Amino acid sequence: MNEQNQIYDIAILGGGPGGCTAALYAARAGLRAVVLEQMAAGGQMADTPLIENYPGFPEGIGGFELGQLMQQGAERAGAEFRQAQATGVQLAGAVKRIETDGGPVLARAVVLATGAVPRPLGLEGEGELRGRGVSYCAACDGMLYRGKTVAVVGGGNTAVGDALHLAKLCAKVYLVHRRGALRAAPVYQKALEQAGVEIVWNARPAALLRGADGRLTGLRVADVHSGQTRELACDGVFAAIGRLPDTALFAGQAALDEAGYLLADETTRTSVPGVYAVGDARAKAVRQVVTAAADGAAAIHFAQEYLAKGADGVEQ
Repeated sequence: MNEQNQIYDIAILGGGPGGCTAALYAARAGLRAVVLEQMAAGGQMADTPLIENYPGFPEGIGGFELGQLMQQGAERAGAEFRQAQATGVQLAGAVKRIETDGGPVLARAVVLATGAVPRPLGLEGEGELRGRGVSYCAACDGMLYRGKTVAVVGGGNTAVGDALHLAKLCAKVYLVHRRGALRAAPVYQKALEQAGVEIVWNARPAALLRGADGRLTGLRVADVHSGQTRELACDGVFAAIGRLPDTALFAGQAALDEAGYLLADETTRTSVPGVYAVGDARAKAVRQVVTAAADGAAAIHFAQEYLAKGADGVEQ
């Protein structure tokens, strides 16, 4: 089979909820679609032990299991999944080219669903404690700590929003910030005080504490000026110090914002014709499993319009 015969209608980089939904909608529309995912389906979602805010699962569902179900649904509709690492892209032109460790993939349209990862605290044992006391999403995991004590690390709008959300659920909430003033809007400080959140000023996380069962029992913080430490007994630590979008491959080809997120509005169209950004890699206000899935559906709607017109804008 020559290279021309291997041109897909849609190539999807990333097999998280946005990528899997795009694959499902593309296949159901009769488009030849391939998903390129370097690990298991689900993306970052696959590392989440329990998801309780995705519609249709009243008892919650494991992120890995949900990812597998999403992949199965897309494959049943006719989408192809490949385990592959993208190493380069050429997004301009009528046919886009994706270099992978398994060879090039060509497609007339591309959906970028490469996601973003939370910026870690950088503390020893952090990876082992993920899902056992360490979390990066208050909206996802807050219910697991109802009636308990938690600490949020950060001082921006996300951290403050997380602290306010958790204050409605938890018995006690600390907000640990490395400065003496919040980076979030000043009005938030009064809201935190009214919600009963205790702000730990001029402090940085120094160590995660754990019990004999391997679960988190507290957070040791250090004063940034004196170095003096104190321990906050808590059941959970929520890191809210930013995210790192996986978009380095697209720099110089598709427009990115200052933080590295792909610039695309609710149509998911990027600055490159025939290229769409979905899920956590897209510059947006809310990053949840359900919003990523919505992006995937929207991307295929507009990709169909693009493919019907052709790269030159002429109806095919």
